[in-house]
Amino acid sequence: MTDAADAAHAANAARNRELDEIGEAARALADRFPLSYWREHDRDEKYPWEFVNAFAQAGWMGILVPEEYGGMGLGLTEAALMLREIGASGAGMSGASAVHFYVFPPQPILRHGSEAMKKRYLPELARGETLMAFGVTEPTSGVDTSRIRTRADRKGDRWVINGQKVWTTNAQNAKKILLLARTSARDEKRPLDGMTLFFADLDRKRCDVRVIDKLGRAAVDSNEVFIDDLEVADEDVVGEVGKGFRYLLDGLNPERIVVGIEAVGIGRAALRLAVEYANSRIIFDRPIGQNQAVAHPLAECWMRLTAAETIALKGAALYDARLPCGAEANTAKFLGADAGFAACDAAMQTHGGFAYAKEYHIERLWREVRLLRLAPISQEMVCNYISNKVLGLPKSY
Repeated sequence: MTDAADAAHAANAARNRELDEIGEAARALADRFPLSYWREHDRDEKYPWEFVNAFAQAGWMGILVPEEYGGMGLGLTEAALMLREIGASGAGMSGASAVHFYVFPPQPILRHGSEAMKKRYLPELARGETLMAFGVTEPTSGVDTSRIRTRADRKGDRWVINGQKVWTTNAQNAKKILLLARTSARDEKRPLDGMTLFFADLDRKRCDVRVIDKLGRAAVDSNEVFIDDLEVADEDVVGEVGKGFRYLLDGLNPERIVVGIEAVGIGRAALRLAVEYANSRIIFDRPIGQNQAVAHPLAECWMRLTAAETIALKGAALYDARLPCGAEANTAKFLGADAGFAACDAAMQTHGGFAYAKEYHIERLWREVRLLRLAPISQEMVCNYISNKVLGLPKSY
């Protein structure tokens, strides 16, 4: 090797060790919360504050926040590894979402907020002191965000917001909400213009928050939010009026990468439990894992999870290098969600009837990971992106 090649090899090895240490540290902290903790919080629909506070006290909530605002100043790759290990610990989406919604919703503030807004809010967000909700989705607009009906009207020196949001995570406990509202009418020629982001107080006198009874991730609440004359000051507008949707787009690729790798982590947790069960369950005087009908589906799951993780980490590295990563990000979300669910489903089949017993934890992981084939973007919309943006086929919607 040349001196340059030796130096590059040493730098790459050092980087890999650093990333391994981050993953190991996150996993060690997550492992302090056993599977029984998550089963109980799922059963009782109880927010995992002990888990959240442990990660906040260790500084993890500020992993993407620059050091000047009190954060770690690390990249998407490090954040992805942290969330992968949370999922892989058996915390599932209940644990991953509880941290995810501290780390990613503040990104529009970090990238587009005023300096005053950053100095005011980023340090407390990095310390995990401010729980925020994310108000974008509406019951009548589906995936066509340009058709949202929530409006913000200027009255004097303030904005007055009225409307409705759905699937709003954390709204039962959140102090603040990052809220997308129309500030001008929809223009057919430029339908994504005219929407503005507000970092508003989630004022319970003006916001009626109703929890949604749902299939999985019961420990982390999802809600309908009905907004009636919520007042927001000019200083709490994120960036420029009318450009809010474009600010959200900046966060879509990193979120899709992270969602994909969270699904991989959950799939790895289910695969680990399935392998343990297959090695210990004796039927006809042999462990069931000795049977290819059991072993081969689990082996296939490992390969699919590994492939999905590889593309997710490639996407994260591209993002951190400020290079285009749309294809990789969408692929990571698609493959991760499918591989994670397939692993949980194979684990359920491996356990047989016992998979329905909550003490084995498989059914919880299965319920929670299924969400990621629907949200934050459906598998069909990912295929739309790849067919149009990557393959050059005509747009279908």
